[in-house]
Amino acid sequence: MGILRVRSSLLKIVQITVCAVSAYWFAEEILGHVDPIFAATSAMVASGFGRDTTVRRTLEVALGCTLGITVGDLLLSLLGTGIWQATVVLALSLALARFLDSGTIFSTQMGLQSLLVVLLPVPAAGPFARSLDAVVGGLTAIAIAVLIPRHPRSEPVKELRALLGELSGVLRECAAALHSADTTAAWHALVRARTTQELMNALPAALKSAQETATISPAFRRYRGELERLRRVADHTDLAVRNARVFTRRLAHAITHGTPGPEAAEALAEFLEGLAYAVGLLEQSVSEAHQSARDRAEHAARNELAACASGLTPGAFGVTGLEGEALVLLLRPMVVDLQEAAGTGHEDAVRYLPRI
Repeated sequence: MGILRVRSSLLKIVQITVCAVSAYWFAEEILGHVDPIFAATSAMVASGFGRDTTVRRTLEVALGCTLGITVGDLLLSLLGTGIWQATVVLALSLALARFLDSGTIFSTQMGLQSLLVVLLPVPAAGPFARSLDAVVGGLTAIAIAVLIPRHPRSEPVKELRALLGELSGVLRECAAALHSADTTAAWHALVRARTTQELMNALPAALKSAQETATISPAFRRYRGELERLRRVADHTDLAVRNARVFTRRLAHAITHGTPGPEAAEALAEFLEGLAYAVGLLEQSVSEAHQSARDRAEHAARNELAACASGLTPGAFGVTGLEGEALVLLLRPMVVDLQEAAGTGHEDAVRYLPRI
């Protein structure tokens, strides 16, 4: 896992290293400051490793560092150095940070930097040289974020593929539970469906960061249309996963109580396997690097999902009783959501469903 984390963060490691060293070099060689450590630390902190490292977040952290150092320098010139001065500076910095912004990172960085300013010796260039170093570090981080952005598709595609893969896996586990009438397997499928929440939570931030990159970077503006498509897939997949949880919970309960019967269970299992295959095609459409391949995979997913929707009535599966019929009815909104994720309009998706 450690090797995988390093491999996935290599570009960010290079970006942070270049950013911090460049800020230090500029402050030392161009501005003539001695040991401008705050330039490097501000640049490094502002760049960050978070998956939500957007230009806005970089600017927020950079401002937090710069304001913290400026407030510290200002109070240092008025109060001098010492323990009680550090107490006053830290308290005032944190209060000002909470007044200016609700972000925890902003508040933490502003308080930390102001505290360091008071505790560390005053540089030969004067106290406010550190404020200028912080400005250099923050501006360097912002410039690097704009000039060397990550590919906008990479993070949303990674998160969306993982979510669609889990949804397909949940459907296949449900099918296996029906084949064997295994209550434990059905409950395991429910647990797996519930653990998708982390993936669902990560998608909005990934899409927001990608949209921002495509907006500010001329090289990636052509991907704005593709990002809108990914947002559409993500929004409707989110709804489909939530419906899948409801269905899986009802399925586990039904199998526990011996519903549906053997023939109906086999028919439902085959349907779920077909639905899982269609979700796999949708995942493929997200993964493809070329537009033509994406369009073909999405078209195939639409066809498969339309075929799934056309037979969604309790009678088609031979189910009887309220609990068995409820299982089939719970599948209908999920299939509509998946059709919309694949690019079918809502009205058309609903029309594919047979009347009951």
